[in-house]
Amino acid sequence: MRRAADSRTTAAGEVQWWRDSVFYQVYVRSFADSDGDGVGDLDGIRSRLGYLELLGVDALWLTPFYRSPMADNGYDISDPRAVDPLFGDLAAFDRLLEAAHARGMKVTIDLVPNHTSDQHEWFTAALASLPGSPERERYIFREGLGITGEHPPNNWVSAFGGPAWTRVPDGQWYLHLFAPEQPDLNWGNPEVPADLERTLRFWLDRGVDGFRIDVAHGMAKPPGLPDMDLRAAAADALISGDYRDIPDRRFDNDGVHEIHQMIRKVLDEYPGTMAVGEIWVSDEERFARYLRPDELHLGFNFRLVLTHFDADAMRASIERSLAIAGSAGVAATWTLSNHDVWRQVSRYGGGEQGVRRARAMALVELALPGAIYLYNGEELGLANVDLPAEALVDPRVRTAGPDGGRDGCRVPIPWEGKEPPFGFSTADRAWLPMPDDWAELTVEAQLEDADSTLSLYRHALELRHQHPAFDGDEVEWYGAPAGCFALRRKPGGLVCALNTSAAPVDLPPGEVLLSSSPLVEGKLPPDAAAWLI
Repeated sequence: MRRAADSRTTAAGEVQWWRDSVFYQVYVRSFADSDGDGVGDLDGIRSRLGYLELLGVDALWLTPFYRSPMADNGYDISDPRAVDPLFGDLAAFDRLLEAAHARGMKVTIDLVPNHTSDQHEWFTAALASLPGSPERERYIFREGLGITGEHPPNNWVSAFGGPAWTRVPDGQWYLHLFAPEQPDLNWGNPEVPADLERTLRFWLDRGVDGFRIDVAHGMAKPPGLPDMDLRAAAADALISGDYRDIPDRRFDNDGVHEIHQMIRKVLDEYPGTMAVGEIWVSDEERFARYLRPDELHLGFNFRLVLTHFDADAMRASIERSLAIAGSAGVAATWTLSNHDVWRQVSRYGGGEQGVRRARAMALVELALPGAIYLYNGEELGLANVDLPAEALVDPRVRTAGPDGGRDGCRVPIPWEGKEPPFGFSTADRAWLPMPDDWAELTVEAQLEDADSTLSLYRHALELRHQHPAFDGDEVEWYGAPAGCFALRRKPGGLVCALNTSAAPVDLPPGEVLLSSSPLVEGKLPPDAAAWLI
């Protein structure tokens, strides 16, 4: 039973269930395969809901399962109101939704409003139409520069690397901030928001509880599409397209807020639904604008993902994150991984050290007030997988190379057994190859081990849901040795201590509820965290 939480209810009596929920991101392709084709699907997710209930999550976030040619594993959508046959059909989605709700779990789904697939009926019609036609006005087509228009209209670079423009046979160019198979929509065309509203209502009428908005800082483009300022760009940014720390005209333009206001108006007609935005905006004031009362309910906070394993750096990230959320009057969000970044075990050094540090950071994250986003497999202590070049499918590999791809964090979940595919599928192999040495990391193996990472997550989630020490939205800090921090939840009283130093340290006063590693003569060892009351 969940403990009482005043922060979940407004003065008007509205239950804001998302404010302190634990969301579990299901990468649909990699969770569970029900039909033996080696690819995860909706019925596979439904078959594993018992595990998610046992784990103790409150809500699911499903990555795209819509009709798609899969140039970007489903983020290139050809029909946002249909299920791709690879994942099932609408009946399968309805079965999953009903079963999740029966277990008390909310279901949120991905929304991808910045672009479509190049096989969407709108884009195929645009290519078949003349420049200046209404069909082309749904996207961003422009004449090129140069004597014959042989150069792109501006110097924008794709987030996947390479130019953000592709030329079509009649000489015009179309904009794609991601892969060429993902043309950007023209949000200045009224047909575009009208179609998104139809998509929102289609899924809300089916009973979904909310949306994760992909590239929520995108969509709106600046008038005239001015060049980017590349003078401050590092060499790696020119390769990867990652310009988060320099002036970037491609994203976070003021017009995007009108789009989120439209989305919020629709959601407000469906009480109890919500939206969280993927917002890669480093400026705190501009980030907070997305969280105004008539825009997003939550904003993804990636500060913990981007912070190395250091107590002082982690404390600064937590303080800044809480300040941003507090200034906007919304709950903070916390995540350590997702389908786009290296898994935390690998980020924190890999091997046994990486596992210890990932376990410690799990306790830090779960001690914090706000919404938690877990990525499937992190509760098993999975690391990134070094895949052979011939197995890679991420479109980013085409420009950023193997090390710039995201396939290594998307390898399917090991459920049971001693060899691949570890119960993920009845097929001989999964869509991405699974390591031979994952037998000790399967759900089956870890459920029987009280010291496993899975057992740590289960125990931590149970305490987070039930123990009164987790009450309250405030955090206070107090003195700690160098390389460590200690924080307290208020008014509940939970204390979380983290040791990133090289030696064991004394714990703060109190009874230990849970520790990520065994204590050493009553002290907190290096690369460890503990909860106390």
